[in-house]
Amino acid sequence: MSFSRHTIRVGAFQTLFALMDTPQEQKDALYAQVLHLGPHEEAPAYLDQLVSGVQEHQAELDQLISDYLTDDWTINRIARANLIILRIALYELQYEQDLPAAIVINEALELAKSFSDDKSRKFINGILGHYEKDHAK
Repeated sequence: MSFSRHTIRVGAFQTLFALMDTPQEQKDALYAQVLHLGPHEEAPAYLDQLVSGVQEHQAELDQLISDYLTDDWTINRIARANLIILRIALYELQYEQDLPAAIVINEALELAKSFSDDKSRKFINGILGHYEKDHAK
């Protein structure tokens, strides 16, 4: 079965959210669950690339997020859903060179629309917009 990049990002979000509570959970089992895979279906490679990439670079991504927070905010104050959305988007902006920043930011805002609220969407857009402005080529 073929999955859109949007569906894969939703799956990555759900997987990373689940792994925050149960880090010992098997990623393949979570992939099958979030994408409703059949017994012989494999998760798309990009899903594992996103999830593993965010996990491997989490400290760096969190530092990037922290760099764009105001003085009275810390990363610990960010809602879990928003933090995961920011990590996914910043991972893509940093490591997936073939993706235009506008698409990555729009996808992050779509995730926020599904898993967060309007105020959070504005917060996410602000962080990613500042990052993109600082790193525009």
